[in-house]
Amino acid sequence: GGRPQGSQRTLIAARVLSVDGVAVYLEGEGPHTVVMLHGWPDTHRLWDAQVAHLLATFPGQLCCARFTLPGFDLTQPPRPLTLQALADAVARIVDTVSPDRPVTLLLHDWGCVFGYEYLAQHPQRVARLVAVDIGDHNAGALRRSLSARAKWGVAVYQLWLALAWGVGRFVNQALATRMTRAMAAALRCPTAQADIGWQMNYPYAAQWSGGYRKAAPVAPACPTLYFYGQRKPFQFQSQGWLDRLAATPGNEIRAMPTGHWVMVQQPQPFNDHLAGWLARTPAG
Repeated sequence: GGRPQGSQRTLIAARVLSVDGVAVYLEGEGPHTVVMLHGWPDTHRLWDAQVAHLLATFPGQLCCARFTLPGFDLTQPPRPLTLQALADAVARIVDTVSPDRPVTLLLHDWGCVFGYEYLAQHPQRVARLVAVDIGDHNAGALRRSLSARAKWGVAVYQLWLALAWGVGRFVNQALATRMTRAMAAALRCPTAQADIGWQMNYPYAAQWSGGYRKAAPVAPACPTLYFYGQRKPFQFQSQGWLDRLAATPGNEIRAMPTGHWVMVQQPQPFNDHLAGWLARTPAG
């Protein structure tokens, strides 16, 4: 998912571990591990170009670890998890791939929500944070910053996907997947339609039923690089949050002339800035 068609580049042969039934792909050798979390409606393949670039830029220095979120692998049964269960799943994966050293998190979309929750509970296990296009998602400041039209837009697509989850669970899976793919197309999602299924929608169902209300405030204490796309009908971070982030030396904010899938829509500038920041920002 999440890749432009035709870029199925072969990466260094991955070692695959199974952690609680989740396949974790490890590429590269090095003392420091970058753990990558994707969002809706993607898979671990979202990060193909980033893995290739990081391994070429930091040979022998980095290991890249990525996985498809529980419930997002269409070859497996649906697996809706609570926010705490997802944070715990990330914790077990991080402890498996890097038991002795803190990791760098690279997050997008729902991967940000789950990664932030993990970070809030295990701050000592994260050396650096790179987050893409989702900031203080659960803050009153963000809700207040959205226009009525933006709030309506958010509600429409999220409730549609929450509804599609219910349709898939209780009514008709084929219809639910058609609903999901239609919304992905409307949102100009770059993921191949064949890689998108209704079972990926459980975070929206949980969000709208109140299951994620207890998410921790998004206030990373580690060095943070935040990318966001400027060409969207609404933003997923408040200006105050950006200002607080930017006030800490070592943190960087990068606004990009893209939509929500920044790393797919402008892979080269994204990869260059990511690698440059990692080089300037020690993991120790």
